[in-house]
Amino acid sequence: MLQGPRTLGRLLKLRAQKSPDRYALGWFENNEIKNLTFQEYKDTIETLIGGFHKIGINVGDKVAILAQTCKEWHLFDMATMCSRSCLVPIYPSYLPEEINYIFTHSDSTVLIVENDKQMEKVLPVIDQWKNLKIIISINDLGEEIKKKFRNSFPYFTYKEVMALGKEQLKSHPDILENHTQNQLPEEYASIIYTSGTTGEPKGAVVTQHAMVSMLLNVEFTIKGAFSSQDKTLVFLPLSHVLGRCDSLLPLVFGWQAVYAESMEKLLPNLMVAKPTIMIAVPRIFEKIYTAVMEQVNKGSVFEKQAFKYAVKVAEKYFAKIDKDLSPSASEILEFKMVSKVVFSKIYNRFGGKIRYFVSGGAPLSPDIIRFLRYANLTILEGYGLTETIAPCCLNPLSKQVPGTVGRPMGDVQFSFGPDKEILIKSQALFKEYYKNPEATAEALRDGWFCSGDIGEFTPEGYLRITDRKKDIIITSGGKNVAPQKIENMAKTKPHISQLVVIGEKKNYLTGLVGIEKERFLPLLEEMELPSDCSVIDLAQHPKVRELIQQEIDEINHDLAQFETIKKFTIVTEEFTTDNFLTPSLKIKRKVVLERYRNQIEAMYP
Repeated sequence: MLQGPRTLGRLLKLRAQKSPDRYALGWFENNEIKNLTFQEYKDTIETLIGGFHKIGINVGDKVAILAQTCKEWHLFDMATMCSRSCLVPIYPSYLPEEINYIFTHSDSTVLIVENDKQMEKVLPVIDQWKNLKIIISINDLGEEIKKKFRNSFPYFTYKEVMALGKEQLKSHPDILENHTQNQLPEEYASIIYTSGTTGEPKGAVVTQHAMVSMLLNVEFTIKGAFSSQDKTLVFLPLSHVLGRCDSLLPLVFGWQAVYAESMEKLLPNLMVAKPTIMIAVPRIFEKIYTAVMEQVNKGSVFEKQAFKYAVKVAEKYFAKIDKDLSPSASEILEFKMVSKVVFSKIYNRFGGKIRYFVSGGAPLSPDIIRFLRYANLTILEGYGLTETIAPCCLNPLSKQVPGTVGRPMGDVQFSFGPDKEILIKSQALFKEYYKNPEATAEALRDGWFCSGDIGEFTPEGYLRITDRKKDIIITSGGKNVAPQKIENMAKTKPHISQLVVIGEKKNYLTGLVGIEKERFLPLLEEMELPSDCSVIDLAQHPKVRELIQQEIDEINHDLAQFETIKKFTIVTEEFTTDNFLTPSLKIKRKVVLERYRNQIEAMYP
């Protein structure tokens, strides 16, 4: 347990002393995993810090990083935070104007980019950055790209910073130790900009004390169930607070974090890495569920019947478990049989060693949680925000309740406002919104963070999120509708990719339905559509509308009359981070409503 001031430098030092020879970090080369032990990991971070000093990065400098998830991202992150500087993550999917806003607003002085693609986005705005003093690239940039800025700014590659760091350590061997001794808990560790669904992003200031408190809250809550024997596969964007948390957990658990090559290579990487713990967002599980159901629907009559039987056996088995009853001997035997014959195929898709999934970032359909549980894939659904530095609530390992986000973690306290807004108090909270005292005063009141989420405790003490405060729809009849609940139900349907519920000040609800081409591939021949057809072609096809209508009817069947969707429009664009989704895969409701304003109005004649 960390004693004294809570800083990442001290946490790193303690971990390297505890388990110097255990693997800390892994990455892929030629379909094999290369490794660093905790001692090598600490030495690499110290070398980078030496390189920072050599090239002129000083205490208090703000370092912006624009790159996909990779081991170098994390190493730069740790080097920055352990050298008493402040890291500013920027999503790699951001456009030049968004990058420009964050770099300028954060007062960053250093830019770390991944490659030519990211540097090309920066070039149109770089001349506006009066504070920029150094550029570093993870991969060496092309000569044509370098010509466009090298005469204006000092430039180094990751390898060059490492080489300079090794030279610096010869004359300054105690550089990390000195920083660790002098680092104060109240110093800025990071400014994390929200990927807000509306308006300009706000920069949440995270201190060293708060960042370490978050990690210690996770460690305290898990209470020994996670250990140094575990392994994670890190693939979420490190620019997102949940992915960042994933990358830092080896510091408290002593396990190895293996960095996936890319989202596209996630499945083959799983088979090689064989992780035991995996942190993901709901969209990943939704895609898994859809893929499994598609495969089932393509199977023979016998395979479909076998699957249906297996689900019934599992439902019966877990119904007793959830009521704290013991299944009968025959029920246990039946469940073991269907697990081996049917569900093991799903489990083995993830490398065959998964013990727990952790899901956060957005609500996950309870139906999907239950389904994956049948395949021995236990999902611990949690809750957190940028301002809480990732998780502040988690379903316990002993008993998960689908539809809830569990119980408070560590020192976290919850309260509720008059309108049921969730209020949060913890040492693991952001300090303020950078250069935005008005927003800070609105969000932090008497030490409580006003989350903007609406929720309640169940009788068992589990937190249930019912909606976002700003998303609550009040119909013309005065009914309050939580659109998130309805949109979440749609995610289990095979042909609906996204559903945006509409009805503010209207006398009934309507919906915008997003679709994906891959979900309709088995039906293209039947619909007489070519393989290269577009989403527009699908959206206009009567068969597609018929299928969506059937699924909307199924959703409506389980809703109160005032919650039902009376009309819908299929949108002609896939929902991606390039248009309607934030980098954390939440719907940009305001953008969607503006883009399809005419279609919405047509549903309310």
